[in-house]
Amino acid sequence: MKKFLFVDLDDTLFQTPGKCADEKDLHPAAYLKDGSVCSFSTPRQRAFFELMDREMTLIPATARNRDALSRVGLAFSSHAIIDYGGVVLTPNGAPDDDWLDLMRTDMALALDGLKEVTEVIDRYSASVGLKGRARLIEDYATPFYVVVKDPDKQAECLARIEREALVSWMASKTGQNFYIHRNGNNLAVLPKTLNKARAVHHLRQRLQDEYGEIMTLGMGDSKSDARFMAACDYAIVPSGTQLAALTVAAL
Repeated sequence: MKKFLFVDLDDTLFQTPGKCADEKDLHPAAYLKDGSVCSFSTPRQRAFFELMDREMTLIPATARNRDALSRVGLAFSSHAIIDYGGVVLTPNGAPDDDWLDLMRTDMALALDGLKEVTEVIDRYSASVGLKGRARLIEDYATPFYVVVKDPDKQAECLARIEREALVSWMASKTGQNFYIHRNGNNLAVLPKTLNKARAVHHLRQRLQDEYGEIMTLGMGDSKSDARFMAACDYAIVPSGTQLAALTVAAL
């Protein structure tokens, strides 16, 4: 039976220097556009990757776009799910056209809301003196979601944006079609039609059509990863993460 691990990347297989400052023997794992290292893996993360890579096929399920995925220094050889599930890549690196056509239709319906929430975030941030500004993230000529980061990496600034600007917007007629993902210095507003779980369901069916009965695992660090992990046969949660605090550590 073929076995597949759908795995998140950032804060699951590697993380930024500040999140592993007490670790030894760190290896570069991801890079910025200028070639500088932005994330590292620990010995345990590398051992886990090597173990899983021997036993099954690893499929990234990440918020990263195609360019950011290309700057990850891990060797993946199969499909990939990127852009929070907006794009499914085939093993040769080309997009799954059927999936991309479906998502382009869904994202066209969500575009007005994405523009509106961008204005809501920027108007609020400017009014209270916050530095972060919203960006509409696109890939393959398709807008997918809005993200805002605080330049000083102050998580409370993002919490203020969510609490004082987005909660009321989410209750509006337009906002009800979106959801919020916040973890660390990352606040994203996404259409409900955009999520990794939908892409995992789609790709899992493709794999079953190709290989017959398969076994799947899902692994991620964020609350938002729980849905795609639940779409798999088994779930793996790294310790010390947002999802671990909400599940394992909360018991």
